[in-house]
Amino acid sequence: MTVEEEAKTVVRSYVAAFNRGDLEALKALLADDAEIQGVMGRGLIEKVEPIWRQLIEGYGMQLNIQELVAEGNIVAARYIETGRFVAPAFGMQPTGKSYELVAMEWFEIEAGKIRRRWGARDSAAQAKQLGITAP
Repeated sequence: MTVEEEAKTVVRSYVAAFNRGDLEALKALLADDAEIQGVMGRGLIEKVEPIWRQLIEGYGMQLNIQELVAEGNIVAARYIETGRFVAPAFGMQPTGKSYELVAMEWFEIEAGKIRRRWGARDSAAQAKQLGITAP
């Protein structure tokens, strides 16, 4: 397997764990000092885990891979992200509304683990579709 295919395999495992809501499997895919950056800031897993938990449990977020592109140990992912606001999250009560948007993430893979992950998504469009005010 090439370096690129190995890196894509790690990203596919990340997406599968996220879609299952398996935070322990997500943590196992991260390097000990993995840096995770997204719309709500950046940090190590301790800072990001509560955010991911609310996205998974509150918004029912699911990632559908549209494209993975790799060069060496760097992988770019484009998703269709979907969800439905079904449980309290980010200080708001659920609206029952659904959303769909394009999201992108960039990964640096090292020794079979995610060393860095950056995410970009249209959180304003998400908030509008969910019927909430953007933070």
